[in-house]
Amino acid sequence: MKYQWIALLTGAALLAFSCLSCDKQGFLDQTVTSDLTEELVFSDSSYTIQFLNDIYRDIGFSEHPNRFGNGGLDAASDEARPQSSINVTTSVLFSSGTITASSIANDAWVKPYANIRKVNLLLKNLPDVPMAITRKELVEAEARFLRAWYYAILLKHYGGVPIVGDTVYTFADHIPAVRNTFEQCVDYIVSECDAIRNVLPYKQIRGEYGRAGGASCDALKARVLLYAASPLYNRANNNPLLGYTSEDPERWKLAADAAQRIIASSQYNLYEENNDPPGYSFYYLFTRRENPEYIIARMQGGNKELEEIWQPPSRGAAKGGFPYQETVDAFGMQNGKPITDPTSGYDPQNPYAGRDPRLAYTFIRDQTAIANSLGAIVPVNIYLLPNGTPSSQDAIYSGTPTGYYTNKMLNPEHAANFIHGGQRCFPLVRFAEILLNYAEALNEYSGPSDAVYQAVEAIRRRAGLSPYQLPEGLSQDDMREWIRNERRVELAFEGHRFWDVRRWLLGDTQNRQMHGMEVTRGSGQVSYEVVPVDKHNFRPEMYYWPIPMSEVGKSPDLEQNPGY
Repeated sequence: MKYQWIALLTGAALLAFSCLSCDKQGFLDQTVTSDLTEELVFSDSSYTIQFLNDIYRDIGFSEHPNRFGNGGLDAASDEARPQSSINVTTSVLFSSGTITASSIANDAWVKPYANIRKVNLLLKNLPDVPMAITRKELVEAEARFLRAWYYAILLKHYGGVPIVGDTVYTFADHIPAVRNTFEQCVDYIVSECDAIRNVLPYKQIRGEYGRAGGASCDALKARVLLYAASPLYNRANNNPLLGYTSEDPERWKLAADAAQRIIASSQYNLYEENNDPPGYSFYYLFTRRENPEYIIARMQGGNKELEEIWQPPSRGAAKGGFPYQETVDAFGMQNGKPITDPTSGYDPQNPYAGRDPRLAYTFIRDQTAIANSLGAIVPVNIYLLPNGTPSSQDAIYSGTPTGYYTNKMLNPEHAANFIHGGQRCFPLVRFAEILLNYAEALNEYSGPSDAVYQAVEAIRRRAGLSPYQLPEGLSQDDMREWIRNERRVELAFEGHRFWDVRRWLLGDTQNRQMHGMEVTRGSGQVSYEVVPVDKHNFRPEMYYWPIPMSEVGKSPDLEQNPGY
């Protein structure tokens, strides 16, 4: 029986090393080859390294901003609205609450298991590869990290999944499809990270930058343990596939300790250079291929990828999600107060004045100045004329249904239809997340200590807030809300919000009327009106993804998640 989730790679499919880009990609540079057999690949050390490099290629697929063709996880959550499409995509199905096992994308199942099989194929053949022993040890450790990474992707989508060990199955084999428990999967990922972290350099530099290191293992462990300690999983689950069967507060301490290990290493830090004007370093770090904040990133060569997804139609883009007003409103004022605080100074008729500097670097709003196809920096016209007609192809109801486009990580000097691109790579784990993971876990375990304050305030200081300090004397519940909002702001459009609201059991946030901003300009006057856009719906079973029906149908042993 053919099991797609454990796909067999043979012949030309074993190594598809076609030259995807002539730009420099570091260790992902490719060599043109054809029809390489397993025997030939693993009899050559350079081909073996290329095979390992190929396993890195899908490392960021889950967070890709156009994962479903008209938006990524941001458009499947309350961060952004999916782009209109003739196809009903996974992002639309999640936002509308109509997701089913027969309609969901299968990438979260197929891609991890395909790459897990590649790792096992590499490990099986590695002893016979003509390569120095020390180099083999590094290759093995990198491969095992990648395998753990892909299992972690499966875990956050589905809960417990089948762990296949080191076995390389063929079509003729009986492939076990019984799902391991959530706890067994967590323990497996953590044990793999612990086993290999000291084999690898803690921080990869120069030509090895972008490869997994010891810090990558600690970062993956910290994230997996944070999720495992969260309310969705850390409770008396009746189904051990979906979480632990009893609550244990000590799981928060495990998560805090794992994050603290990275902090204590002093190998990574928040990027705080070029912070004039305030908050500029928050923008600038994303334009740098190498920076002291990225622990795990999806490496790529020169590109305009995000510009081609997120920028407005006049720049040749608008292929991704459109930010909601609710996401914009999560960004407070530069004085550190939320806009709901009556003393914050927020003015609904001048809504972007005095705001958190990260807002300007996260959203394209009416009159945001960015490059056009000629490289000139000119404003984007998103406003309506007094008669209600759009002012341009970029305007609300013309280019965007919400009045916003995403500006996160974009280079303001590069338009999607401009000749040049940048050297940006997409962050998968960065130091800011580690600080927030640490603060959350420690607050949940022992309350708002000085260490919790310091971790959150470091991020707010880099953001350019003044004062950046949190209110004194916060309760554990109050600190929880500050941390959760800080995650929403700092990590917006990096693939976190979709998972955060689920692990926190906040499905109600995904079951609301969503809004946008309508700006009208004319006769020297400007007005701002918050307008309804669409209604999101959420069902309790949507805390987990359904296993694709195409996979469940292949074995009676593969148990579907409840409600699907």
